[in-house]
Amino acid sequence: MPPHPPSRVQKAREKLAGRLREIRKDAGISGRELAVRCGWSESKSSRIENAKTPPSDADIRAWCRACLADDQAPDLIAANRQSAEAHVEWKRLQRTGLRRLQETTGDLYEQTKTFRVYVSDVVPGFLQTAGYAHALLSSIADFRGTPDDVSDAVAARMRSNEVLSKGGRRFSFVLEESVLRYRLCSAETMAAQLGYLLGVMDLQSAAVGIVPFSEQRAVWPMPTFTIFDDRRVHADTLDAASTLTQPSQVELYARAFERLSQQAARGAAARALIADAVASLG
Repeated sequence: MPPHPPSRVQKAREKLAGRLREIRKDAGISGRELAVRCGWSESKSSRIENAKTPPSDADIRAWCRACLADDQAPDLIAANRQSAEAHVEWKRLQRTGLRRLQETTGDLYEQTKTFRVYVSDVVPGFLQTAGYAHALLSSIADFRGTPDDVSDAVAARMRSNEVLSKGGRRFSFVLEESVLRYRLCSAETMAAQLGYLLGVMDLQSAAVGIVPFSEQRAVWPMPTFTIFDDRRVHADTLDAASTLTQPSQVELYARAFERLSQQAARGAAARALIADAVASLG
């Protein structure tokens, strides 16, 4: 085991320590007074504030209670648990290929009852046909230089997507119209993908909305994100996958999803947008 925690872990620890220090200072009490109120040594307060010792959930609750800031404890506890594992580089996730990454979502999908998915770039994984998924994952494997296990990865994605037809779950999708227009595969494959989207709109478990290009925006287009119940958000960037669990973070993304959803065309209007995209394929 390395003598010091990885830099990402240490940075997360230092950020949490800084927040705890601010809470104490806002309460107008010294480290000694905090220790008295919490029933521990002054040195423990110092170690936590200087990121020398990671606090437990109980420590964080006691700290916030001593500073009359109980409302901040849930976010701080979530941040403490999140640490560096909340931000994992794609290079690390995909170093053994793409199949294993597809398979890691199984338990999460089974545990989730309500999915809210916003996409601005590609058709969401839940709704991809095998042909579209193969084209997309092939381009990812080529770009990142990962081992070529695309066929196995596509098969794994298709198995994971069976959750869409299982009972007891609700899916809400908001797509930017650009998703219908970006050409990541052949015209034939894209036509099949768009046809599948039309079929999904008939499912009772799925609600599909599309934000038209022509819509006057109240909220700007954002990077793709998925909300799992009210517990967890997956937000992706070019270099990393972030898992967000702090209540304030989840609430922020939920608010963004609601506003984007309000601008989305649905029903016949959404079908018309898809039909226009199919027609444009020639």
